[in-house]
Amino acid sequence: MTNVKRVSSTLELETNRKLVRWENVRRGFYRFRSNTLSMVGLCMLLVVILFAFIAPMVAPYPEDAAGATHVLERFQPPSAAHFFGTDKIGRDIFSRVLMGTGLALQVGIVIISLAATIGVTLGAVAGYFGRWIDDLIMRITDIFLAVPALVLAIAITAALGKGITNVMIGISLVWWPGFARLTRSLVLSLKEEAFVEAANGIGASHARILFRHILPNAVSPIIVKMSTDFGFAVLTAAALGFIGLGAQPPTPEWGAMINDGRAYFPSEWWVATFPGLAIFVVVFSWNLLGDGLRDVLDPRSRR
Repeated sequence: MTNVKRVSSTLELETNRKLVRWENVRRGFYRFRSNTLSMVGLCMLLVVILFAFIAPMVAPYPEDAAGATHVLERFQPPSAAHFFGTDKIGRDIFSRVLMGTGLALQVGIVIISLAATIGVTLGAVAGYFGRWIDDLIMRITDIFLAVPALVLAIAITAALGKGITNVMIGISLVWWPGFARLTRSLVLSLKEEAFVEAANGIGASHARILFRHILPNAVSPIIVKMSTDFGFAVLTAAALGFIGLGAQPPTPEWGAMINDGRAYFPSEWWVATFPGLAIFVVVFSWNLLGDGLRDVLDPRSRR
């Protein structure tokens, strides 16, 4: 009879938390729609995603993203024929920027997904089990945080070798500590809640308590962090591409394109300017969207 009461209590607590959570999300989305800057960021991001999908169909010179050269048309300024001008070997910059959009989004998705998976798992284990496991994981986290992320990402990528895959691996390996610390703090708070005590009372396993009861209630701040970090992940990948560690020619990678135009700035300003603006649009749109999602999902922003 006692176990039945505990099960009933656990289910009731979980149901109440879900109802409260969904009510808060509903109110949050209303605030999101009311936030002009967040809606601007969402619209900008949807346009970027649309261009990533349709780039091969709308790019006027898609062959320029695959290594074609037109030396006689080198350094043409922006015009009706070449919206963003041409580079040092005559390639259409507008086409290359469009074709590089999908790569930039892919890089951001892979980096954030890998970093979140590693960080959330380690942070959840550290926060839930505590003691020496917590100390070990947090000291490893501190070691990674002691070195500037960009410097460490450069070192790891250089050790692995040039290429966009190694860039994604290198940045992911330095990005996870932020997720680990956030998740650990959330789990430390949530494991003291009544619904966790009730789950313990009915004999639920550690894995079930952690992944079925605790983490679902911690997911909102993690999603907010993923959205705000996405743009910075793209920016960091572009920085590695700028110094030659990223995608290799002729792949249209925005950081490498900026580096190609660096030597010709400011006389041929368009070569580096338009890839830089593309990076700015992606980073800016994700930052605006992240601010809006914080209003929707982060409990600390609710009134």
